[in-house]
Amino acid sequence: MAIPIRLTVNGKPVDAQVEPNTLLVQFLREQLRLTGTHVGCDTAQCGACTVHLDGQAVKSCNLLAVQVDGATVTTIEGLAPDGQMHPVQQAFRECHGLQCGFCTPGMVMAATSLLQHQPNADAQAIREQLDGNLCRCTGYHNIVRAVQKGQAIMQGQGTPQQSDLAAASAE
Repeated sequence: MAIPIRLTVNGKPVDAQVEPNTLLVQFLREQLRLTGTHVGCDTAQCGACTVHLDGQAVKSCNLLAVQVDGATVTTIEGLAPDGQMHPVQQAFRECHGLQCGFCTPGMVMAATSLLQHQPNADAQAIREQLDGNLCRCTGYHNIVRAVQKGQAIMQGQGTPQQSDLAAASAE
């Protein structure tokens, strides 16, 4: 028995019918074809499925689609609606914060949520925010550096101070 839901996804209104047991990640990937949100562990452990729900980072494998009725969801595709990469996406590329790329959308979504709520987050806050996001390819140093560079770009500074990057590497 399908249930009607209405929400906003990446700035666009969406009306859909979903089965009561459909996970948000399944809805995004299978019905809306937003495949940047990855399915990793299905147990909310890896963070590959992280999206923004009403501005907060959440793991979409841990929510039913019916639970987000009336909400606003932003996926990795929604971070760059005009075709320009978000500063954090660009920084991941420039700072080698990714290798295979599987975890990257979830990392970027978790990081951008943090920076929206704590624009001056330090390396420790970044590490704590990313704690629930697993990467099996990189060391986390370049990921933290990428978030810091994205943060600096968002603040109009261009690049973080070398001392900030050194502090991130030392942690």
